[in-house]
Amino acid sequence: MKTISYISLFLLFFTSFQVFAQKKNYSFLTDSLKIEEQLEKYKLPGFSVVVFENYKIVYSNQFGVKSANSPERIDENTAFSTASISKPITALLCYIMEEKGLINLDEPIDKHLKRWHLPKSKFTEKKSPTWKQYLNHTAGTTQSGFEDHYEGEKIPTLVESLLGKIPRYDKEIEFTFEPGTDWQYSGGGYTIIQMALEDTFNKSIAELAKEHLFSPLGLKNTTMIQPNEKGFLTNVASVHDKDGKVIKTGLPITPQVGPSGLWSTPTDLAKIAMEMQNALRNKNNKVISHNVAKKVTEVTALKNAVGGWSYGWQKSFGYNDYDWFTCNGSNTGVGGTVMGTMKDGNGFAFLANGEKPNRFPVMGATQRKILSLMNWEGKTMREKTQEIPSNLKKQLIGTYDDFLYAQGMETKIVEKNNRLYVESELLDHFKGKNDNELVYLKNGLFRVIDYPNLLQFDFKDGKARSVTLKRDNLTTTAQMAIKAK
Repeated sequence: MKTISYISLFLLFFTSFQVFAQKKNYSFLTDSLKIEEQLEKYKLPGFSVVVFENYKIVYSNQFGVKSANSPERIDENTAFSTASISKPITALLCYIMEEKGLINLDEPIDKHLKRWHLPKSKFTEKKSPTWKQYLNHTAGTTQSGFEDHYEGEKIPTLVESLLGKIPRYDKEIEFTFEPGTDWQYSGGGYTIIQMALEDTFNKSIAELAKEHLFSPLGLKNTTMIQPNEKGFLTNVASVHDKDGKVIKTGLPITPQVGPSGLWSTPTDLAKIAMEMQNALRNKNNKVISHNVAKKVTEVTALKNAVGGWSYGWQKSFGYNDYDWFTCNGSNTGVGGTVMGTMKDGNGFAFLANGEKPNRFPVMGATQRKILSLMNWEGKTMREKTQEIPSNLKKQLIGTYDDFLYAQGMETKIVEKNNRLYVESELLDHFKGKNDNELVYLKNGLFRVIDYPNLLQFDFKDGKARSVTLKRDNLTTTAQMAIKAK
């Protein structure tokens, strides 16, 4: 009888331990993030954040108000304009539709356009750009971003947008290089994708996204319908200027829906990211297939592509030894971020309804805190290292033009405690850390800790003169122009 009692006690203890482990308390994030204090300090009206771990949402919190004109507080279901986070969602929609046999993304996109056709260009005489080249910004088109509109104003059509008859542009969208040979961020390219989808299926992109993605995933607070259209969401956050005042009606209307017209919540964005993560491991995914998830997160552009780009998703940074798929959205008076690890199901999403000076400090601090507090350690970007020979150290130390992201910012390689570190404004901005160790790998290549690309330096006259960046099967070479001290 005693033996049975001991076994029962053990089972009770083990079960209790499992329940305790499953109910890990994440309330420490609220105390550590100090969002309320930051909202007051930076005059940010509202902020919504979600953290997910091991493929589950583990923390969700909302702070502040939907509008400075009302005391109504932001809740979990309050949707924000997500700006460029629309792009990876549009790309995902295209790949889901391709898998269903509805479109072929390797085809030239112009054959699918009816209301307007691509302008003639010397860069496209030999080969017309494909859907994929627009999706990863290698088509070579102009028009990076757009100005928002509000109810009561004249809302331009897609044709007028592509013809340049809109604020910010005074000429038709054009090509600046041969498609597939370079990279240039282009919201105009995603506008062309939107038009091709709508012209092909005689449905709005909002209808297509709802049919193939939002409804199947059960997303009730995500839409591409605009504020001036029937069916727009009712629980939404208004956009605000740097003084914390509502901009016009507070609800921006974006005719260029494909690049920047999505409305969503951090919870729904997290659900999309986790569905992607489940699809990547080919387990528990319901809407996005393993094949689609692999394709949309594959690095397909490296040359001048800010460290690496896939189809809609940015693949430019590593954090905590993980490879990430990420996207930042930024429109006037609103913005946010969604980030997910390629393995293990970790990440976060947040949105804020304030202008850049108000939201950037809060967003940056939140991202850094989450990454430091969650104890995520991927070990997916580690290779065996060796000591850097002293002669190589001497040749590498110096001040250069940016060779990591091709953004022209000053980048230094410095020595501290017999180790080499890279200092960069970009690393400081995105990671909150300006010195990242440069390690020498057993295969003779280098890696900057938490930077996803491998580096192979070329030396001349005792100094590093260029570096070849390597990622998967892609390579690109950047010159290392030495700056005077």
